[in-house]
Amino acid sequence: MIEVTGLSKSFGMLQAVDGISLSVGRGEVLGFLGPNGAGKSTTMKMITGFLAPSAGRIAIGGVDIESDPLGAKSRIGYLPEGAPAYGEMTAASFLDFIADIRGLPRASRAARVREVVEQIHLENVLDQRIETLSKGFKRRVGLAQAILHDPEILIMDEPTDGLDPNQKHEVRSLIQAMAPHKAIVISTHILEEVDAVCTRAVIIARGRLIFSGTPRELAARSRYHNAVTVIVAPADAAGATAALGKLGEVETREQAGETRLTLLARNGASAAATVQERLREAGIATRELFVEHGHLDEVFRTITLGSGSGEVHRT
Repeated sequence: MIEVTGLSKSFGMLQAVDGISLSVGRGEVLGFLGPNGAGKSTTMKMITGFLAPSAGRIAIGGVDIESDPLGAKSRIGYLPEGAPAYGEMTAASFLDFIADIRGLPRASRAARVREVVEQIHLENVLDQRIETLSKGFKRRVGLAQAILHDPEILIMDEPTDGLDPNQKHEVRSLIQAMAPHKAIVISTHILEEVDAVCTRAVIIARGRLIFSGTPRELAARSRYHNAVTVIVAPADAAGATAALGKLGEVETREQAGETRLTLLARNGASAAATVQERLREAGIATRELFVEHGHLDEVFRTITLGSGSGEVHRT
């Protein structure tokens, strides 16, 4: 559904995007990650046709965006960074305007607008001017206009920015419900979002693609992947540290009257059963024991801060 080949963009001497190639199929939710200034928004603006590339090719649903921009853009729903809209319009008039621009038939337009309004929960703000809405509701209006024409491809820049936890859950549930029938790209700096809704993730830094793989494969790069964490009473901390120290490297942290000990995995293998056995032999009761999935924030820092060579990590 999305095919990007050798995409580059320069602004004078600044190389914002440098030879990115990626593809997204129907049923995929791609998490597009990178530090600030990495080139994420520039890449998304090129994919959606809002910015012309300096080099490379973009095909949307098999349609070349340079040779047939309207044909390609008609297949895309786009939520830009900041969800820009006409502030003097009400939410209702703005969505009606978007429906007209998108060419929705008049006979079904009202029903489709009503359906999307209910999906995004905009009923209570339809008659308010957009400039008076909270940041969260502005994002909701932006999301509503992006899905109004039921596009095959949905590209969203920070879709849950400014939303409270309940609203984030609603938007993520909506993305998951739409995912089987669409190709979806989400640019986000919220790593938990990648774990929650994405089937695949790519990371860019300094305009170059440096990782492509599933969220699980990304987490597997963490030094905490398959680490075993136990929580014990402070009085048992010394004994537990001694017992686990024989198995490998142990990290200790005090938290809320408890001691949290983490045994890092050797060769990626979990030692949960061995940890239980050693602590039982030492007569130490555990309040909690679990195997770590991996810390995405730690992997993100490691990959992006060490990306000077431009090496692409694929799994």
